[in-house]
Order: sequence, then C-alpha cells, then structure tokens
Amino acid sequence: MAAVLHERRRRQRRDRLERLVTVTSPIALLAVWELVAALQLVDVRFFPRPSLVTTQLIGMAASGELWEHMSVTLLRILVGFTIGAAAGVAVGLVMGGSRWVRAILNPMMASIYPIPKIAIFPLILLVFGLGETSKYVTVAIAVFFLVLFPTITGVMGIPRIYIDAAENLGARGFQFYRRIALPGALPSIFTGLRVGLGVALIIIVGVEFVGATSGIGYLIWNSWQLFNINRMFAGLLVLAALGHLSSLFLEEVQKRMVPWRL
Repeated sequence: MAAVLHERRRRQRRDRLERLVTVTSPIALLAVWELVAALQLVDVRFFPRPSLVTTQLIGMAASGELWEHMSVTLLRILVGFTIGAAAGVAVGLVMGGSRWVRAILNPMMASIYPIPKIAIFPLILLVFGLGETSKYVTVAIAVFFLVLFPTITGVMGIPRIYIDAAENLGARGFQFYRRIALPGALPSIFTGLRVGLGVALIIIVGVEFVGATSGIGYLIWNSWQLFNINRMFAGLLVLAALGHLSSLFLEEVQKRMVPWRL
C-alpha cells in the first residue's frame, strides 16, 4: 500500500511539473523575444517588442474590439469543429467496423481528402452564400477528414479477441459501436481531434482573410493593409493563445477519458 501511495504522489508531482512547464514555456519565449528586440537584434519595425504588442492588446480589449473579433472566430471554430468532428467520428466508426462500407466509401474519401479545403471555399461560397454557413462548412469539411481516418485506424486496430468476445456476448449493431468500437478507437480519435482543432484555426483564419468583415483573421489582414504592425502581432498572439489553450483543453479531456494510454 505504501508503495502504491508513493507512486501515486510521484505521478501527481510529475503531472503538476508538466503543467507548469507547459504554461510557462510560452512566457519564456516572449521574454526572450523582448530581450532580443530591446537589444535591437531584429528590426523592430517588423518584429515589435512584446511589451508594445501587449499594450496594443490591452487597448483593444478595453475598447471591446478584441472581444468582438475573438468571439466571432471562436463561434465559427466551435460550430464548424463540432459538426466536422461528430461526422468524422460517426462515419469513421462505421467504416472501421464494416469492410463493405469501407470498400464503398474509401475511394471517394481518399480522392477528396488531398484537395486543400481552403481551395474549395469559392465553391462553398457559391453554394452557401457569403454568410456564416459557408465558414462553418469550410471548417467542418477540413476537420471531418482529419478525424475520419484516425477513427478508422483506431477501430481497425482493436484486437480481434475483444471483437470476438463482444460478438459472443451478443453485442450487435449500435451496441458494438458504443461499447467496443468507440472506446477502443478513443486514443486515435483524440489524435485526430487535436490535429483537427489546430487545422480548424488555420482554416478559419484563411477564410476570414478573404470572406469576412470580422474575426481574428480579418483583424490580422486589415492590420497588414494599414501597416499597423503592433495590431497585427496582437492578432497573431491571440491566435497562438487560442491554439495553446485548445490543445491544453483537449489534453485534459483525453487524460480523463483515456487514462490508460497516458
């Protein structure tokens, strides 16, 4: 018992240290950037000091401009990511569990996947118009494929003995997918979710460059057009923070849902 408690405390200390390093590493990077800029080792016209960018961020937050753009972008990511991830998991489970469905759908999926999703944005605009729906659909399509293939791989990687045992116990149809396929594929699914969330952020910024009048992507593009470098870097730092925090969030969820793989 003492050995078990000691090991548990050791793991808790390791987890706390890991979280501390994860949180402080971006701060250390900003400190190095500030020092390099202060020493004039880079052209501060193009790489301003983080302190100046922070001042810009505070001003934008005080005026409400930052929250307006951030809320718009977050909503677009949330809706598009949720739709794409849910569809990717559902279709991936079915394709992974049925060789016939896989044989029918795999050629089509493999053909569409390599097409850059931002490249079909003009087509999506033609179909769904200039509103928010086109942005949701673009993000959802990109996330769908990044979650689909890891889900298929996860289901197909489940040891056959578990599948045979489930079938012998009468697990069929929905029960098989809920009790065997989904839990067995969760590690692979989370890998797809983490990659998909990062790509969703990239896609929505690209979409907002050309097809929006609000959002972080629009903020960055508009700042570049006005050569307001501090404002542009403020938008870039917000994107970096969103990406970092979203990765931490999914990591915490994964630790709770798939503790045996960490």
